[in-house]
Amino acid sequence: MDLTAEEIAGKLRDLGEPSIAEHSKRFFKTGKGEYGEGDRFLGIRVPVIRQMVKRYRRVPMNEIKVLLRSEFHEERLFALLALVAGFGEGNETAKKEIYNLYLGNTCHVNNWDLVDSSAPQIVGAYLEKRDRKPLYEMVRSQSMWERRISIIATFHMIRKDQFHDTLKIAQILKRDREDLIHKAVGWMLREVGKRDIDAEEAYLKRHYQDMPRTMLRYAIERFPESKKRAYLTGKI
Repeated sequence: MDLTAEEIAGKLRDLGEPSIAEHSKRFFKTGKGEYGEGDRFLGIRVPVIRQMVKRYRRVPMNEIKVLLRSEFHEERLFALLALVAGFGEGNETAKKEIYNLYLGNTCHVNNWDLVDSSAPQIVGAYLEKRDRKPLYEMVRSQSMWERRISIIATFHMIRKDQFHDTLKIAQILKRDREDLIHKAVGWMLREVGKRDIDAEEAYLKRHYQDMPRTMLRYAIERFPESKKRAYLTGKI
């Protein structure tokens, strides 16, 4: 039997632990002026939510939409993981519906864990054989989370040894003001390097001197210490 959003929310709220919720509020920077300002937590660890998705994955799309718009972080995460599962199992019609639902609700995909656990599997996967224009629209968005979606979505392409969009979007985001974007770009550059170190280094040698420090540090994290020092001291 299909469950409603209210029933799923009730089950999730029964699992909440106040001590975990308090830790999550600090970890996800929910204080005034921080990137997660005002977010609310039930206090449920991610593996527990993933198990809930496996148990109750047949949730109707209209009910997932309700959960995606919840004030509680874990309910939004449940909704996103359910969309990821549905996308992976769905036909082309279902994939398109999930992709459109996702892009229509990016304001609720509003923390780095929510982006990172869904953007490659939905946005990246849907656009793999399609026009990548939506990535370039989001990369110039006023929303930090849409900009993060644009670069993290390319993780799907990186796994297919397609690096062009990652490198192009990295260049656009090089001047971004947000540290969370610097970390995301550096991470994706590092993932490119895991598959093609020459491609990563070709990019870095052109741009490392005017990249944000955090972005560079993330990008060179796996390099030998001597090469790290050379990049960090401008001696490449």
